[in-house]
Amino acid sequence: MQAENTPKAKGLNGAEIARVSELVNYQDGSIVSREIVKKPTGNVTIFAFDEGQGLSEHTAPFDALVQVFEGEAEVSIAGIPNHLHGGDMILIPAQQPHSLKALKQFKMILTMIRS
Repeated sequence: MQAENTPKAKGLNGAEIARVSELVNYQDGSIVSREIVKKPTGNVTIFAFDEGQGLSEHTAPFDALVQVFEGEAEVSIAGIPNHLHGGDMILIPAQQPHSLKALKQFKMILTMIRS
């Protein structure tokens, strides 16, 4: 058992149940992220966006799966806006310009697939 004053590990321990909504918390005017898996084949990061926060348009060399599990976001891919709610997901193809904006506070899981 982990003592209360011991810092939590950044990732997840194998074979341990975690409540995804508790892995990151909202912070006023900020975007919070926590990388939970990092492997040569890909990584998984959880994000919490405060309302109005976002990521400006950029590209990535790999496919990225965005899974919104709480709140509401706009994910634009190649200039086309997509409105996502908790429970929705969208695949961002490699090399496609994309941006994200929190329409309301939202949390998401980002899975980058390197291949």
